[in-house]
Amino acid sequence: MNRTSELGFTHRFVEGDRSGDGLTLLLLHGTGGDESDFIPIGQTLAPGAALLSPRGRVLENGMPRFFRRLAEGVFDQQDLKVQTASLVRFIESASQAYNLRSERIVAVGDSNGANIASSILLTHPHFLAAAILFRPMVPFVPSISPDLKKVSVLIAAGRRDAIANPREIQRLAQILENGDAAVTTFWHTGGHELGQDDLHAATRWVSEWRARQ
Repeated sequence: MNRTSELGFTHRFVEGDRSGDGLTLLLLHGTGGDESDFIPIGQTLAPGAALLSPRGRVLENGMPRFFRRLAEGVFDQQDLKVQTASLVRFIESASQAYNLRSERIVAVGDSNGANIASSILLTHPHFLAAAILFRPMVPFVPSISPDLKKVSVLIAAGRRDAIANPREIQRLAQILENGDAAVTTFWHTGGHELGQDDLHAATRWVSEWRARQ
């Protein structure tokens, strides 16, 4: 069901069931996506989990995004800061509205969605339990390494990705590891698009993460 702006973002929420063990996937689409795009992927990655899927509020040529960019790979840092804070407030409000366990929220983001998920990790390091980042970039370089010692992150990258290139992936992994996050990197042989191998790797990863909790 689509919900509107009473919590600040147009979004969809799918209630979890008993097999979901209190897990909530925060689904964050890429540029041009919407709140419905990642629902099937979320259901595949973590059967039974609750799904919280907001739509980005920034438009670029009519396409929803979670924050503005000045050019390809050049982010509007002020807007990123504002939109990250707004998304965190939405998650807090949604957690209360839907009785979600805040310590069991895992972000799943693609491209622009992965970038704002990374921004949450770097600015609110105790806010997410884990994150799956498909094709992310470095949103910004923090002046002080965040405390991420209790956070697990899967980065799914494309070896031929001209946008989130391997060097960028390695930079982000190092930033997260500097904060003591447990980082796993999966390499897809293609580019920026997602492949079935990405989804299989993410499904295995989240299953193993759930088993450790």
